[in-house]
Amino acid sequence: MEWYLKVLKNYVGFEGRARRTEYWMFVLFNFIASFVLGFIGGFIGLDSILAYIYSLAVLLPSLAVGARRLHDTGRSGWMLLLALIPLVGAIILLVFLCQDSQPGDNKYGSNPKN
Repeated sequence: MEWYLKVLKNYVGFEGRARRTEYWMFVLFNFIASFVLGFIGGFIGLDSILAYIYSLAVLLPSLAVGARRLHDTGRSGWMLLLALIPLVGAIILLVFLCQDSQPGDNKYGSNPKN
């Protein structure tokens, strides 16, 4: 929960670097929250409206933490646009997001592991 709140507090922070833990914990919490909201919405007859509203609310923080995660691997945040390429783009982006951070400082800031 700490990682999730950290990302939400820095919801427009596209600068800097984000560790793998920060990114993947945020993704995990988003997945769980969307699933629960979708289930609750289906149970009370709203279909997936609650999950869609939640997804829209965390869109900007998701983009920001994704860009910071790519910065940590030494890539531009614009590489998030690879997700728009069907199938192949998502796979390439997944590989980039899973890679370890660049050791030391890079042009996006100091290593958050230190």
